Amino acid sequence: MALIHCNFHSSSLQVAATMDVILPEEACRRGDRLPCLYLLHGLSDDHTIWQRRTSIERYAEPLGLAVVMPAVNRSFYTNMAHGARYWTFVSEELPAVAQAMFPLSSARTDRFVAGLSMGGYGAFRLGLACPGQYAAAASLSGALDMANAVEQVQGPWTAELADTFGDLSQVRGSDLDLFHLAARLARRQRGRPRLYQCCGTEDFLYADNVRFRRHAAELGLELTYEEGPGAHDWAYWDQQIQRVLAWLPLRRSRARAG
Repeated sequence: MALIHCNFHSSSLQVAATMDVILPEEACRRGDRLPCLYLLHGLSDDHTIWQRRTSIERYAEPLGLAVVMPAVNRSFYTNMAHGARYWTFVSEELPAVAQAMFPLSSARTDRFVAGLSMGGYGAFRLGLACPGQYAAAASLSGALDMANAVEQVQGPWTAELADTFGDLSQVRGSDLDLFHLAARLARRQRGRPRLYQCCGTEDFLYADNVRFRRHAAELGLELTYEEGPGAHDWAYWDQQIQRVLAWLPLRRSRARAG
């Protein structure tokens, strides 16, 4: 596997953007157009965290899978009320730039997204709001009920969330609300992405995850759900990202040793 660090000017952000990319070298030498997982970081991390705290490079190699890891700061993958347009960046610009720079497949069936915590929110938002772009979306310990979170927040974090989401009283029922997006997706008759959700039972976001799982079940969405012992930490996520990779609907001709 090759690890490539990229800086490029982002028209969405109007600043330099950063991403780390893992490429399977043998598949590149064969001239394959690669399936790609967009792998999103959490609130306190950046684009380097997955390869520093897990063995994602080793896990992805036998699958012939490219992994793109962008930096989005503390944006919650949104077009911030007071900040940069990170939703436009991750939903539109990033896939276009990555495909232009690297031999990635342009087929929806070869494009996936996953993330942890804040990145779990981002991954599910991309999957639910852009079903024509992703075959599958996975959330690990995701912050999935942001409408409830911003309505309950108190203290100094209120100002940061308002800078991110704008009027916090308007999040529920908007495109920032995953429960709303899930209901909209459920009305779509075909082309829904597969969804995977996991959370440790000792995680402070466990109750949020249970609420989303129940909501998805009521809507009739296809959702693979797993829970078990685990906290909001890298021991859990290193284990679960392996389960995500095994779950991805990779085409069999792709998933071969490199």
